[in-house]
Amino acid sequence: MFSDTIAAISTALSEQAISVIRISGDRAIEILSRLTGRDFATIPSHTVTYGFIHDPQTHEVLDETLVFVMKAPRSYTKEDVAEIHCHGGVYITKRILAAILSSGARLARPGEFTQRAMLNGRIDLTQAEAIQDMIEADSSQSAAMAVQGIKGSLKRLIEPLMDELLAIIANIEVNIDYPEYDDVEQMTRQHIQPLCKEWKSKLARILKDASSGKQMKEGVKTVIVGKPNVGKSSLLNALLEEDKAIVTEIPGTTRDLVEGTIRLENVTLHLIDTAGIRETGDFIEKIGIEKSKKALEEAELILLVLDASNEPDEEDETLLKLVDPAKRLVVYNKSDLNTTQQDIEVSALKGEIDSLIQAINQRFADHQVVLKTGALVNERTIGLASQALDAMDSALKGLDEGIQLDLIAVDLQESFLRLSEILHPVDKDFLLNELFSRFCLGK
Repeated sequence: MFSDTIAAISTALSEQAISVIRISGDRAIEILSRLTGRDFATIPSHTVTYGFIHDPQTHEVLDETLVFVMKAPRSYTKEDVAEIHCHGGVYITKRILAAILSSGARLARPGEFTQRAMLNGRIDLTQAEAIQDMIEADSSQSAAMAVQGIKGSLKRLIEPLMDELLAIIANIEVNIDYPEYDDVEQMTRQHIQPLCKEWKSKLARILKDASSGKQMKEGVKTVIVGKPNVGKSSLLNALLEEDKAIVTEIPGTTRDLVEGTIRLENVTLHLIDTAGIRETGDFIEKIGIEKSKKALEEAELILLVLDASNEPDEEDETLLKLVDPAKRLVVYNKSDLNTTQQDIEVSALKGEIDSLIQAINQRFADHQVVLKTGALVNERTIGLASQALDAMDSALKGLDEGIQLDLIAVDLQESFLRLSEILHPVDKDFLLNELFSRFCLGK
């Protein structure tokens, strides 16, 4: 598919034990043979060969290396691929790359090896995105989601829906092709309407699971909120196991948002400690409170902290009404000062927060299923699936209103195209350049 051969350094360009330089394309074997003085055309694929790399111009020995050869189509890009493992010095790595480029390869663009793998049909677009997700993974959950993507889990979710849509569209096309039979249209409507409804419910379920998938991949935006001096900053410090926030007995100490990240067994939390929400005449504190309210609107999980040593007052009741019950966990702090048993009791100052950790892990236990089944995990795929669902809604509305079947088919075709775009880009040049520009060089 490609007429040129590309090369790049695939490891960090720094002093290290080993550097890896990757070559892909029709001339990869030829270039490798030229640099080593060995005929790699006769060496079996997927073997490791020991030898020396020479400068093709001066014939100077550059380094002692191991060379991995993977011949097409059994390679990452489905092209001939070679990897030179040399000593990890910056100077010598650059010298070997320069020798490869002077022998007929060109420097690869960021992500171009993976781009070739996709365009050559070894992986689809969701798998390419998952490869980048794996590189960027910072938790066991995000890594597990990336593994599912690389294994093709999204393809297994989407392709059956595409096949079902094609069958529905084909049923309509038969009606359009044979209009002389008056009863065919009515029979067609009666047949496809339940199929469309069932299809919609399947896609709706996938979109519902997308929320879990996104949270497992990216973590959960978690806001700690409460009135001043209830121990929000102490709770943040206890969760992070470090003194991230200033803790005093003076109400209103936290004037701005303080952030940190914690990785629990079932979920990663991106924590935000907010300024205490109350009525105040302090201009600076007011700004902090407005930021707190905005953080609440954007939060996916809210830890509402109450003082267990006192009965809830008017400020507490106001917060309970302000915070979305579906997002919140009510945490009673300073439990060491009160024997009253509450749902989630902690003593943040003493670091006694096991009950809260357990409650959070339990809250996200059901979300773990997507780590085994896969899910839509980014704005692109979720947006396209939502568009496909909207097109199906339009088709169902048309069926209810008795609109002509050829117009119903237009909506169904739109739905099919949006789903297919999840796996295979329509506007390839723009999308691929945008996607693979985020990859590192050599990948």
